[in-house]
Amino acid sequence: MSSPTSLLREQLQETVQVIRKQSSLRPTLGLILGSGLGGLVNSVQVEAAINFAALPHVARATAPGHEGKLFLGTLGRQRVAVLAGRFHCYEGHTMAEVSYPVRLLQALGAETMMITSIVGSMNREMPPGSLVLLEDHINLMGVNPLIGANDETMGPRFPDMSAPYDVPLRQLALQVASEQQVPLREGVYVAVAGPNLETRAEYRFLRQIGADVVGMSMVPEVLTARHGGMRVLAVVVVSDACIPEELKPASVEELLRIAAATEPKLTALLQGVIARLP
Repeated sequence: MSSPTSLLREQLQETVQVIRKQSSLRPTLGLILGSGLGGLVNSVQVEAAINFAALPHVARATAPGHEGKLFLGTLGRQRVAVLAGRFHCYEGHTMAEVSYPVRLLQALGAETMMITSIVGSMNREMPPGSLVLLEDHINLMGVNPLIGANDETMGPRFPDMSAPYDVPLRQLALQVASEQQVPLREGVYVAVAGPNLETRAEYRFLRQIGADVVGMSMVPEVLTARHGGMRVLAVVVVSDACIPEELKPASVEELLRIAAATEPKLTALLQGVIARLP
């Protein structure tokens, strides 16, 4: 019987083999695009577009605003693999399923990962429509994708997380944003399990422990990427204000509308950063 770690390697090999039948491209950069933030795909010279449903061991995207496709191609000088959609614990996925796409990006050859998402903001200086560059995070999901047997060929048992978000990449993003005259603030992200939005008391608590923005994803992806030695850049779009003293009911439709309105700024920023990568 295969061990859990050898089984994962076998599964990754099977998925990669299916992908290689459609494209031999070996990406250096992997991207995971959040709800309603898939516009960057339009800038990619696509060599292959593959539905998640056609990829063995990859789950199905069910969250609103997630297309559920893998795109392989080039963006500027970079060879890229773009995941238009991600998986969340609240959909019923296991941590292994949530983190598998990150392992897949690395198995395909990616050494750097850029990720996006929509978030709620407890910080008045980060209102809806803002772009926020993550400098750190807090994991309150209650789960971790690295729990279980560790494969030392994939990463260390106790990965260091003193700088989960790559400092040079963050500096580059801030420089590009300044040149584009796009406001970009750095902030701390807190990950919760969802799927409900938070109560007033919970928003107060999250703000008090040092979080600026809140969401239901990304941290498992970052932990997995850092475990594998990947550099990570994360930029999020604030889709709703979560100021507990002024809290109003939110709707998914309104969150996606704000995401769509802000997405061009996000795409331009990421394009600018990617254009300057070695």
